[in-house]
Amino acid sequence: MRTDRAWSRFYAAGWLISAGIGLAAARMWKLHLREVEHRAEEAERTRDEVARRKAMEERLRIARELHDSLTHSISVIQVQAGVAVHLARKRGEEVPTALAAIQEAGTDAARELRATLSVLRREEDQDGSGLGQLPSLVARARGAGLPVTVTVNGTECRLPSGVDQAAYRIVQEALTNVARHAGQARAFVLIRYQTGALTVQVDDDGQGTSAQPSPPGLGLIGMRERVAALGGQLHAGPRGGGGFQVRAELPFPERA
Repeated sequence: MRTDRAWSRFYAAGWLISAGIGLAAARMWKLHLREVEHRAEEAERTRDEVARRKAMEERLRIARELHDSLTHSISVIQVQAGVAVHLARKRGEEVPTALAAIQEAGTDAARELRATLSVLRREEDQDGSGLGQLPSLVARARGAGLPVTVTVNGTECRLPSGVDQAAYRIVQEALTNVARHAGQARAFVLIRYQTGALTVQVDDDGQGTSAQPSPPGLGLIGMRERVAALGGQLHAGPRGGGGFQVRAELPFPERA
């Protein structure tokens, strides 16, 4: 009997020890998993920080190059145009429309360059371009001799900044291409507000396919990249009755 009791106690103690070892092993395994997860998270944070630092360094490099290459040229244009306007007024002459347009374009170019540099340096973009600047853009185009008609359909609403800026840049680039490549032409700008989408369309009645460079220039490539980044669609090509058309469909989430 004593032997049986001894074996029973030994057997029970063995189970207790085995259970304790199992619990300790489970606890150690959980700690190990926690440590592995922590290391993985730390490694991911480190990779993200390195990627952000490299991206920031590249943005600063681009900002420096833009500043060094463009600021001086734009300043010279502004100064020369300002001197020419001043001399014309001093002589009592009427300031040529094209010269006034050059002066205004130089001012706007300097403003947009400052805004771009601010974005690249991650400063707040106080002068971001959007459809709010469309009247000024159209006025400059008209001042340079390009007849422009603007039509706005639908109920205007506040757009996400990315969509707003993309829409402005598309109109800006399209009008620039019309002025450069379409010869004696008129431009027709259509802005259509729809539920969850914005349509931007610029038509001209110029010289068909010759109204745009072939192969596509950097302007059209930039348009496509902007639209693609927003999940939209871009059509750019000759119109059936002559001239050229640029049409962008820019989706955006509806506000609650």
